[in-house]
Amino acid sequence: MIPEQHLSLSRLQAQVKGVLAERFALPVWVAAEVSELKVNYSGHCYLEMVEKGEADGIPKAQARAVIWRSHYPRLAGYFEAETGQRLAAGMKILFKATVNYHELYGFSLQITDLDASYTLGDMERQRQQTIARLRQDGVWEMNRETEMPAVVQRIAVVSSRQAAGYQDFCKEIGKSPYDFRVTLFDAFMQGAAAEDSIIAALGEIAEQYDRFDAVVLIRGGGSASDLNCFNAYRLCAHVAQFPLPVLTGIGHDKDTSVADMVAHTALKTPTAVAGWLVERMARVEGWLDTAALALHDAAATLSRSHLLRLERLQSDLKGLCEALSIRKRAELDTLASRLGDACERLFDRERGRLESAALLVESRSPHHILRLGFSIVRAGERALASAKGVRPGDTVTIELADGTLRATVETTDE
Repeated sequence: MIPEQHLSLSRLQAQVKGVLAERFALPVWVAAEVSELKVNYSGHCYLEMVEKGEADGIPKAQARAVIWRSHYPRLAGYFEAETGQRLAAGMKILFKATVNYHELYGFSLQITDLDASYTLGDMERQRQQTIARLRQDGVWEMNRETEMPAVVQRIAVVSSRQAAGYQDFCKEIGKSPYDFRVTLFDAFMQGAAAEDSIIAALGEIAEQYDRFDAVVLIRGGGSASDLNCFNAYRLCAHVAQFPLPVLTGIGHDKDTSVADMVAHTALKTPTAVAGWLVERMARVEGWLDTAALALHDAAATLSRSHLLRLERLQSDLKGLCEALSIRKRAELDTLASRLGDACERLFDRERGRLESAALLVESRSPHHILRLGFSIVRAGERALASAKGVRPGDTVTIELADGTLRATVETTDE
C-alpha cells in the first residue's frame, strides 16, 4: 500500500537544502583534520575533512570540502607564510566555510578562509603531550644520563645527503686537524616521511652501535612546522632511549624541539655540532699534552730520586764492603794465628808420636836385640829360625852386636 502523503527524493533533498541554507546562511568556522588533499589541474583544491575520536582515533565525522581556485593561491600562500609549511594531509586546521548541499553531490563545505594560528597552537599542544608522555614513561632523562666518551671520533650522522646543514657539518669537521670518522645514515629530514625515515636510520645505527662513539642528528634551518617531526612522540622516544649519546643540531634559533630536550647534548646548528666536537677533541688533546708533561716531569723527578738513592746505596755499600773487608781480614788474621798455633801443636804432637814410634822401632831393631846378648845365625844369606835343615859340618855365620863369627856345626839336636 502506497502512503497518500510522500515525498520524492528530489523534493526531500530540496527541503534539506533549504533548511541548511536558512540555518547556515552565513559562513561558519570549523575545526577538522585534512585526511586527503588534491589540487586539480584547473586550480581548484579538493579536500576530505575528518574529525577523529581523542582516545581511539576513529573518525567520528567526515565531509568533502573545496577551495576554489579564486581563493586557493591566496589561502595557501598565507598558510605557508604563517606556519612554514604547505597545507597538507594530516594537519588540523581551523577554516571558515559556507555550508552547501547539492541534490546529486550531497553535503560539502566551501572554504573561504584559514586561521593559521590554530594549526600552530595544535602543534604546540602535541608538543606538550609528547613531553608529558615521555616523562610519564620514565625515559625523559635516559639519553642525557648516557656517558659521553672522552674521545668522540667515530660519528654516526643522521641527515639528508643533499641537505645544506650536512654539507656545513662536513666542511667544519674537515677543517679540523683531527681524524674524525663520519658515517652518514641518509634520511628525509622534513615532510610526511621524515619521522619514519629518521627512526629507520636510528634503527640501523642501533644494530651496530659498538662501531660508534656518538650519534649526530642534524638538519638545516626551517620553520616550526618543518621541524614538527622532531616533536613527535615515536621519534623522541627513540632518541631518549638510544644506547649512544645523541647530539642534535636541528638548525633553529627560536624554539627548542622535544628531540633537543631528550638528547644528550643539544646545539643550535649543524656547524655548532661540528664545532663542539672539534673543541672537545682539542680539550682532550690539551689534556693529553698536559698529562704528557706531567708524566715527563714525574718520570724525571722519579729518575733523579732513584739516582740519588742509588748513589746513597752505592756509598753505603762501599762503606759496608770496607767494614766487612776489615772485619773479615781481622777474622782471617785471627784464624791464621789460630791455624799456626794449631799446626805447631799438631806438629809437636806428631813429633812426639814419631819420637815414640822411633824409640819403639829402635827398641825392636836387630842391633838393639843383639846388644841385649842375642845373635843372628845365617846359613849363607838365610837367617836361621830353626835347627831344621842344618846338618853337622855346615858352616854358619853368627852375627853379634860387635862382630861376626864363623862356625862349623858339629851336631844338631832336634
